[in-house]
Amino acid sequence: MRIFDVPLEELRRRRSIKWSRFEPDVLPMFVAEMDVHLLPAVQERLNQMLADGDTGYPEQPEYQEAYADFAAETWGLRLDPGSFRVGCDTMAPIRELTAALTEPGDGVAFNPPIYPPFRWVVRAAGCRPVEVPLKDGRLDLEALEQAFATEQVKVYLLCSPHNPNGTLHTQQELTRVMELANRHGVAVISDEIHAPLSGGRHTPILMVPGGERAFMVVSSSKAFNLAALKAGLIVPGAAVVEVVAGLGPQVHEAASYFGVTANATALRHGRDWLAQLREEIEENKAHFVAELAARLPQLTWTPSEGTYLAWLDCTPLGLEHPGQHFHEQARVRFNFGQDFDPRATQHVRVNLATSKELISEAVRRMADSI
Repeated sequence: MRIFDVPLEELRRRRSIKWSRFEPDVLPMFVAEMDVHLLPAVQERLNQMLADGDTGYPEQPEYQEAYADFAAETWGLRLDPGSFRVGCDTMAPIRELTAALTEPGDGVAFNPPIYPPFRWVVRAAGCRPVEVPLKDGRLDLEALEQAFATEQVKVYLLCSPHNPNGTLHTQQELTRVMELANRHGVAVISDEIHAPLSGGRHTPILMVPGGERAFMVVSSSKAFNLAALKAGLIVPGAAVVEVVAGLGPQVHEAASYFGVTANATALRHGRDWLAQLREEIEENKAHFVAELAARLPQLTWTPSEGTYLAWLDCTPLGLEHPGQHFHEQARVRFNFGQDFDPRATQHVRVNLATSKELISEAVRRMADSI
């Protein structure tokens, strides 16, 4: 059985953001939740905790050790789990790291189109946003160098793999990023929450030369659909361990015990499941391309290397607001492009982590609305 073959009537019973935010007749393909059942090993572990009344505070470093083992097997990345710190998710630790590494008014660079909470992080830290847009979907290293040299940038927020367009940054690109950052005294914080979905094709920032001065913020929540079970990890490079150690208890004590255990269990016992998931995501991407070609040939999309998200340019349709049109007329909800970049008015972000049947239904509704 395919992991994504969850019946629509079952999905409609869910009360998470994806399945309860909009009207019942709207097909939701926006927020990054997957239409999957919980990994059996995770469900069994949580059930046992409930049966035992094991509902207190986390203590054991099971998550840290599980992630270190996963990183070693997946990327050949050797890490010291004793240097990790848990957090409630990924964005809150990124905010706390940014605040610790900057003063109000300092520049914080990022690459639009970008996951919207990156802008919130900059505001919350009292810093000044320095936008370095992607160029043809990839990092613009010349523009990044210019920004580091002239904009008093103290922190660079990297999204790796990139959200929303799914770009996997190459080892060469990341090596250049660290060269520029270390030359100009810029701290690199890399959000790698989508990395497990790309397996060995992804390059962790800590693996490249100079990466010992970078920070990774990670979680297995995207790969195993565990957003409800809050727990992330801050993974420092060897030269910046003391920065992470100095973060306050509002970071280290914010993760839930269930979250820590669920994420650790998924990393330990869900690797075969994750391998199948990766295969199904690639099949879904190809299916989306084929459905567009058959039903809505005005639109084309080249499957991304990373994530299960499609960054779809709807300019050929001539719509004033494609995302709003598809919601109101087609009854399909995508993320609006301008949430990721005010200039991306013709883009929508499509979540393909669902069944092929629902992907087909979404494209049919899109086509019928034109």
